[in-house]
Order: sequence, then C-alpha cells, then structure tokens
Amino acid sequence: MGGDGIAKLESNTDNCSVSSTSAQHRSTDTITPNQPFRDGDLLVSKQSRFALGFFSPRNSTLRYIGVWYNTIREQTVVWVLNRDHPINDSSGVLSINTSGNLLLHRGNTHVWSTNVSISSVNPTVAQLLDTGNLVLIHNGDKRVVWQGFDYPTDNWIPHMKRTESENRFQQVPNFLEVPNRPRNREILVRINASGSPQIFLYQGSEPLWRTGNWNGLRWSGLPAMMYI
Repeated sequence: MGGDGIAKLESNTDNCSVSSTSAQHRSTDTITPNQPFRDGDLLVSKQSRFALGFFSPRNSTLRYIGVWYNTIREQTVVWVLNRDHPINDSSGVLSINTSGNLLLHRGNTHVWSTNVSISSVNPTVAQLLDTGNLVLIHNGDKRVVWQGFDYPTDNWIPHMKRTESENRFQQVPNFLEVPNRPRNREILVRINASGSPQIFLYQGSEPLWRTGNWNGLRWSGLPAMMYI
C-alpha cells in the first residue's frame, strides 16, 4: 500500500456522508496555548494533504473532531478524536490547557483530553502532520508526547504502525452499524507475533478474521496484496 492508500477495517467511513461547518475561521496546521480551535475552524497540514475539523455524520447533528483527506472532493474521514464523546451543538473547543494537554470542552464541561504527564516547563503545541497524524509536541525539544496514530479508528493509513510489543487490543468504530454515530463497538484488532506474525479481528473474544501469516512481502491470506 502506498501513496494515499487506506486499509479499511469492518467499516465504511469513506461512503459515509458527513458535513463540516461551511464557514472556516482559519486555516493553519497548529493549535497553540494562545489560539484554541473552535467549531468552524480548520487545521490543514503543511502540504495540504489532510485537514482536521468538526463534522457531523450522516443524519446526525452530533459534532465530532475528525481528520480527512483534504484533496479528495468527497469528505473521507480517516480518524475521529471524540468518537465516544460527541458534542450536541457547535460550542466545542479544542485547546491546550495549563498542564500542556489537549482538552476538548464545551464551556466548563470537560469532554475529552490527552491526559498525559508532561514534566517539561516548555509549552506544548498540537500539530496536524502531512501523514494525517495529530501530535502533541514539546515546543522546546520538539518531542512528541502524544499522537493520534496510537489510537486508530477504522482505518490504517500510511505511516500508521501497530506493533506486537504494544500487546493490546484496539477498538474499531463501525459507521455501517450506526451510521449517525461513530461509536466504538466490540471489534478488536490484535497483532499476534507467536510463530509467523498475523493480524486478527475479534468480536469480543471470538476471532472473526485473520490476515494469514506474514511471509516478508505480504499476508498469506491476502493474495491480492502485492506489497505494503
């Protein structure tokens, strides 16, 4: 898989009609402590490959923050920040709080945060990269302290990595099952590295599908895959 390829996992976000706010207030790739991100704003990566903004799925007024391809006419959401914590109006704000964390809130109500321990006194900034990854960075040493690619939704896109050493399941939301609310459901992804590595999809504890073994070039159960 190369270029702008997407590996889909039990979902159909690219066919899901979503609407973002038509009036974008600004277009930059960075959120700073002094410049919060509001519903109607738009982050665009430096080479304009990806955009981040608030959107509503088909037949819904709930608001989510998502990342989509900026150069594809049909809005194709590849990552959702607050998939379990939607906002029911346009009052949502994504900002960097006094501890250096990204915080999604509406008024004084805390909705979601990165919730990482940041020991440096240097301020942090959030940046949308040209890979589609939303990262929280120490402004001094440029060290990444949190990244959205560690919490994938229903897409694997180039530069997004899952390793067996993480040894954890990852929940995957399903837009087909609940098209107006991209909530997590019990579809889990795990890399099993015992023997030859392979990827499994589970529903709860029951395996649904696997890629077959990795042979160094492709997964044996995916004969149409030429390379990744």
